[in-house]
This record gives sequence, C-alpha cells and structure tokens, in this order.
Amino acid sequence: MRLAPTLRFMITLTNRAARQVQAMHSNQDDAQKKLRVFVESGGCSGFEYGMSFDLPKADDNVFESEGVQLLVDPTSLAYLSGITVDFDDGLHGKGFEIKNPNAQSTCGCGKSFN
Repeated sequence: MRLAPTLRFMITLTNRAARQVQAMHSNQDDAQKKLRVFVESGGCSGFEYGMSFDLPKADDNVFESEGVQLLVDPTSLAYLSGITVDFDDGLHGKGFEIKNPNAQSTCGCGKSFN
C-alpha cells in the first residue's frame, strides 16, 4: 500500500493532546493504527468532528504533529486544514477540543460546526 506523502503542520496537536493520544494509543491492540481525524454529517450545526484509531488507507493524507501521526481522508481535509486539536482534562474539561479557523459557526458542545 502506498500512502500519500507525509505533510506537516496542516493539522496541529497541542502538547496536551499529543500526550493524551499517545496514552490512548498505548492501549491499542494494533500498533499500526494511527489517529484518524474526520468530519461527518450530523451534530447541531451540520458537520461533526470525529476521531478514532484506524489503519491507513491508500488515499489518506498523513500528518505528524508532536510526534503523533494523523490520518485524514481527502473529503475531511477540506474542512480540517489548519485546525488545532487540544485536550482539556481540568475540572470543567471537555476532553478533546478542535479549534477550526474554517468554521463559520460552532455549537455550544464544541463537537459540531458549519
């Protein structure tokens, strides 16, 4: 399988997010799985962010940030280029938070956008 060339700095993980992803990845059965970041229809505002561990596919864009490899399918890339993924585990933490400069509007839950 030939993957798309690795691109850098199009999707950024904060240090906190990278540490959390690495901790979660250490519990995975398959070390070949990488973090997939994607967009799907749904949520309060029209689109919803998603993340899961998955095996690379031939048409994936591969990014690396803070030592973590990220997979993004071509359709999702149009919505996710330039995002920053953070992780907040404080008293009122929401978990993973995506800051998207391309979003025209977001909902209160922070998981969907338009």
